[in-house]
Amino acid sequence: MTALALSNPKRAFWLAVLLNFLWINASEVFRYFAFVMPLMRSALPQIHDVAPMNLPVFMVWGLWDTVLVFAATGLSWVLLERFGPTIRNTLYAGSAIWATVFVILWLGLWNMNLAPTQVILTALPLAWLEMITAALIVRWAMRRG
Repeated sequence: MTALALSNPKRAFWLAVLLNFLWINASEVFRYFAFVMPLMRSALPQIHDVAPMNLPVFMVWGLWDTVLVFAATGLSWVLLERFGPTIRNTLYAGSAIWATVFVILWLGLWNMNLAPTQVILTALPLAWLEMITAALIVRWAMRRG
C-alpha cells in the first residue's frame, strides 16, 4: 500500500465509490438491455409489459444501482481492509457480494417461476464479473490512494 493511501483512506474510498458508480451503472444497463430484458420478454410473453423500461422503473433501477454501489464498495473495502488487499481476498469479496445480492435475487425469482433458467444462466455469470470488477476497483483505489 502506498503512503498516500495510508494517509488518505477517505479519498481512496470515495474514488472507489465514484469509479464503481460508473462501472456498476454501465454494467447493469448493458446486462439489462442486452440480455435480461430480451430473454425475459421472450420467455414470458404471456405477462403484459414484462421487463419494462419507463420512468418509474428507471427510478427504481437508479435506487438499486446506488444501493449496489455502496454495498459492493463498502463491503469490499471492509473485507480487504480486514483480511488484506490480495487478489485472492478480492475474488472472495467480489464473490461473497455477488452471492449475497444476485444469487439470492435470481434464485428467489427462479423458485417462484418468475425467471427462466436461461436468464439465470446468463445474468448470474455477468453479475459475478461485475462484482469481481467492482472489488478489483476497490483494491486498486486502496493501493493507489
